[in-house]
Amino acid sequence: MTVLAAHAVPRSVHAAPPAATPCAPAARLASPGEYLTFRLGGEQYGIALGAIQEIRGYQQPTRIAGAPDDVCGVLNLRGAIVPIIDLRVRFALEARIDAATVIVVVNVRGSIVGAVVDAVSDAIGLTSQDIKPPPALGGVASVEHITGIAVVDRDAATRIFILLDIEHLVSDATLQAEFTDPTA
Repeated sequence: MTVLAAHAVPRSVHAAPPAATPCAPAARLASPGEYLTFRLGGEQYGIALGAIQEIRGYQQPTRIAGAPDDVCGVLNLRGAIVPIIDLRVRFALEARIDAATVIVVVNVRGSIVGAVVDAVSDAIGLTSQDIKPPPALGGVASVEHITGIAVVDRDAATRIFILLDIEHLVSDATLQAEFTDPTA
């Protein structure tokens, strides 16, 4: 059986629901509300709309020597020097920039960080019924940055979004850990 995740799937393709998968112990489950949805590779993701400061067309950041691979560099946004993280690289996808690539600028507890994504899709309202806990992956992959899976049945199609804890992904502690040289 082919799994079609994060794409519109006609209802006629759905069979009986599979047995429930054990859920990962999420630090917190995503809350109902408005989410910005975007694409990375073939998957759709969502982050809480309240964290979004702006969406900008892609511009090449200034590289910082010794920065981790997923930190593209920095941009000067109205006088503020903002680190730019490539979420494709953070999620172990091949780095790729094209005409649809954008930088989503987020404000997390007063820290401004840019996240490079393939394309922004739309803003969507999610209810508590739309949001499911992330599945446990048996230690194979980290799900600590995933706060839920949104399953949205609208317009005769089902869409699946991976909801991210943007605060965890771009926190000062996360960035500090990446810039710290463990051999020093």
